[in-house]
Parts: sequence; C-alpha cells; structure tokens
Amino acid sequence: MQLLTDILSWITILTGSFFVVTGGVGLLRLPDFFTRLHAVSMPDTLGIGLIVLGLVLQAGFTQTSTKLIMIFLFMLFTGPAATHALAKAALHGKLKPLASEKKDQEESSP
Repeated sequence: MQLLTDILSWITILTGSFFVVTGGVGLLRLPDFFTRLHAVSMPDTLGIGLIVLGLVLQAGFTQTSTKLIMIFLFMLFTGPAATHALAKAALHGKLKPLASEKKDQEESSP
C-alpha cells in the first residue's frame, strides 16, 4: 500500500511541476501582457493543486496535510483574484491586447 501511495504522490507532484513549468515557459514565450497573464494563471492553479495533492498523499492525513490543504485553498482564491486585478489594472492603464492592436492597424490601412 505504501508503494502505491508513493507512486501516486510522485505522479501528481511531477504532473503539477510540469504544469507550473509550462506556465513559466508561456510567460517567457508569449507576445503580450494579456496572453502571458493567461499562460501563467491557468496552469498555475492546476499545478499547485496537483503538487499539494501529492504532498498530502506523502504526508498522510495528519496536521501537516491540513495545513497543506489550507495553503491550497488560499492559493485557489488569491491566484485568480490577483490575475483578474492585474488584467483590470492593465485595461484601466490603457494597455491594449496585441490582437486588438493588429485589428486597429488593419482597419486603418487602405
């Protein structure tokens, strides 16, 4: 039983790490602020959830797992809220998405 728990926990930790690294690569590779923000926020929540699940499986159902679940709930609520606040601030700061800039250029060209 311990071997199965270890295998499952490592699979979830590695899968979560893959999602977090993929979000980091998206942050570096994508062209504008809004696509970068989307690339980081979406896999970040899933990646953190899978990593915490793997750590809970490793810790067993103890006080440590309760703390890990509380950390995950905190991240679950604050991550998307922070992303939304950043996007809203960028829009209020007159930052346009790259797609709308290209559309404006196409409409203004004869």
